[in-house]
Amino acid sequence: MVTDPVASAILIGSFVGMLLLGTRIFLAMGISAVVTLWYMGVPLMVVFQKIVNGVSSFSFLAIPFFIMAGDIMTAGGISDRIIRLSKALIGWIRGGLAMVNIMASMFFGGISGSPVADVSSLGAVLIPMMDKEGYDRDFSTTVTMSSAVQGLLVPPSHNMIIFAMAAGSVSISGLFMGGLIPGVFLGLALMIYCYMVSLKRNYPVSNTFSVGELFDSFFSAFWGLLTVFIIVFGVLTGVFTATESSSMAVLWAAIVTFFIYRQMTIKEFWNVLGRTLQPLSQIMIIIGCAGAFGWVVTWLKIPEYLVNNLFAFVDSKIAFLIMANLLMLFLGTLVGMSAQILILTPIMLPFLDKFDISYIHFGVIMIFNLGIGLITPPVGGVLFVGSAVSKLPIEKLSKSMLPFYGVMVLALLVITYVPDLTLFLPRLMGLEP
Repeated sequence: MVTDPVASAILIGSFVGMLLLGTRIFLAMGISAVVTLWYMGVPLMVVFQKIVNGVSSFSFLAIPFFIMAGDIMTAGGISDRIIRLSKALIGWIRGGLAMVNIMASMFFGGISGSPVADVSSLGAVLIPMMDKEGYDRDFSTTVTMSSAVQGLLVPPSHNMIIFAMAAGSVSISGLFMGGLIPGVFLGLALMIYCYMVSLKRNYPVSNTFSVGELFDSFFSAFWGLLTVFIIVFGVLTGVFTATESSSMAVLWAAIVTFFIYRQMTIKEFWNVLGRTLQPLSQIMIIIGCAGAFGWVVTWLKIPEYLVNNLFAFVDSKIAFLIMANLLMLFLGTLVGMSAQILILTPIMLPFLDKFDISYIHFGVIMIFNLGIGLITPPVGGVLFVGSAVSKLPIEKLSKSMLPFYGVMVLALLVITYVPDLTLFLPRLMGLEP
C-alpha cells in the first residue's frame, strides 16, 4: 500500500465531480479508479480484476434469489394474503389500515429487501384501499414509504449481505438476527404515530375483529408465511447458508404460488425473471465497481489517514456515533444504498475497532441511516417511486414526510445508543460474543 496525497485527491475529486455532474454511481466509481491508477502507472487490468473479484463472492448469489422470491410473492398472491392477515390482526384499531400497511411491509419487505419493490407493489394495492376509507393520499403514501425502510432491517435483507461482505468478518446470520428487534421497534414507533394521527383526523376503523376471519386469513397466508420461516430458521440452525436459504425460498414460493394458490402461470413466471434482472444488474455492477474503488481507497491508505488525522479529535464512542450518523444520513440522500455500504464500510471499520463497537450493531445503524436517505430528497429513489404510484408531486410528499423523519430519527437514536436492542438476539443465538 502507498500514501500519495495527489492520487487521493484525484480519486476523491474525480468521484465527487462526476457525481455532481449527474454521472451514474457505478461509472463514477469505475472511472475515478481507472484515472487514479493511470496517474500512478499501475496496469489498468487491475481495475477489471477487482471488478470481477467484487462480484465473485458465493454469498452474493443470495441477492438475486431474495429479489426473485419477493417478486414471486407479489405475482403469486402471497402478498395479498399477508395484507388480509394483517388487516384481520389490527384492522379493527382506529387507523388500522395504516398499521396494516406497516405490518405488511414488515413481512414482505424483509423478503425482497427492496424498499422500491415494497412501495411499488404494496403501495399499488394499499394506497387505493386507504383512499376508499377516507385517508389523505399524501398520508397514505408517506406511511407506505416510511414502512418500506423497516423492510431493510427485518431479515432477510440483501443489504445486510452486502455489508457482511464489505466488512469481511461479520456473520450474516448475526446481522439477520440483529436487525429483527430494531425492525419491529421501528414498526411499532410508526404505528404509534399513525394511531395518534388517526385519532386527530378521525380516520376510520377498517373492520371489526373476528376470530373466524383471523384464523381463515392465517390459514390462507400460512403457506406463504412459511417462506420467511424457511429462510430464518434454516440460517439460524445452520441447515442452510444465507445463499442456500434464498434459493430454497424461491423454490418454496414457486411451489406455493404454482401448485397451492395456483395464481402463477408460466408466462407470469417469465415476467418475474425479467423484473428480477433489472434491479439485479444495477446492484451487481455497483458491487463490482465499488470493489475496484474500495481497493484503490484501501491501497492509498485513505481509511488510515482518516483515523490518524481527520477524526483524531474524536475521542469517545458517543461522539463518533453522532458524527457517523450525521455523515450517513447526509450521504444517504445523495448516493444509492449499495454503493454507500461498499464505500463507507471499509472506512468505518478502524473506528469500530478503536471504540469497540460491534460490527453487527453498526451494520444495522448504517442500513437504517441509508434507508432514511432513500426517502429523502434530492435523490431518494423510494420518494420518486412513491410519487409515481400516488401521482403526487415530490414537494408535497417531502412536506408530508417531515413528522415521519422525526419518528425515524428518534428510533435511530434509540437503536444507536441502546445496542442491546440489536445484539440481544445474536448473543442469545451465539452469533455475537
